[in-house]
Amino acid sequence: MTPAAFRRIAMSLPGTVEGAHMGHADFRVNGKVFATLGWPDKTFCMIKLPLELQDALVRAAPEAIQPASGAWGRQGSTLVHLAKAEETTLRGAIRSAWQHAAAAKKARPSKRPQ
Repeated sequence: MTPAAFRRIAMSLPGTVEGAHMGHADFRVNGKVFATLGWPDKTFCMIKLPLELQDALVRAAPEAIQPASGAWGRQGSTLVHLAKAEETTLRGAIRSAWQHAAAAKKARPSKRPQ
């Protein structure tokens, strides 16, 4: 899987918007981030998954997929080494992350002064 293929898959999902935070491309639906590209470095992505799916994917492909460290990982943030991930598996994981975010309550706009 390449970063370009990851971006193409994420952007093919309805309502997805590409943005950025902390210097990395992110993908959102309803204002919720469901994936980030290029973190912790350009060879990885992060996908926010339901814990059951995260566990299943880590067991199936531990060389390519791992929970993020600390509380982030315990909340579903999942790191994927792009070059080691199978496209079919990653395509399904991205879709699941998108579905989970799309079903969540819409994010409220920031109240920070502009």
